[in-house]
Amino acid sequence: MKKITLDDIIKEHQAKDKGFSAAYQKEMLINAISIMIVKLRKQAHLTQEELAKRAGITQPVIARLESGTDSRVPSLDLLARIAAASNAHLDLNFQLNERQC
Repeated sequence: MKKITLDDIIKEHQAKDKGFSAAYQKEMLINAISIMIVKLRKQAHLTQEELAKRAGITQPVIARLESGTDSRVPSLDLLARIAAASNAHLDLNFQLNERQC
């Protein structure tokens, strides 16, 4: 009997339901951004409060971004401000999805 993994189920739903696929991709993006912000802040040896002050935002905004639980994708302006406040630069790129034939 073949085992079915969560990845198998997600791929099946993505192929059948474009709404699911879009929502899944959005959540994956939010999660990746939250991980990057935590990593950047720690590499810059800053607290959430220090980073927020340098970026001109509040500490709860940083906490919300780092938690990955906010349903909104941060704006490019906000991400650029966080990067500058951390003495970093924002690097954006696109990657083509692998398509199965």
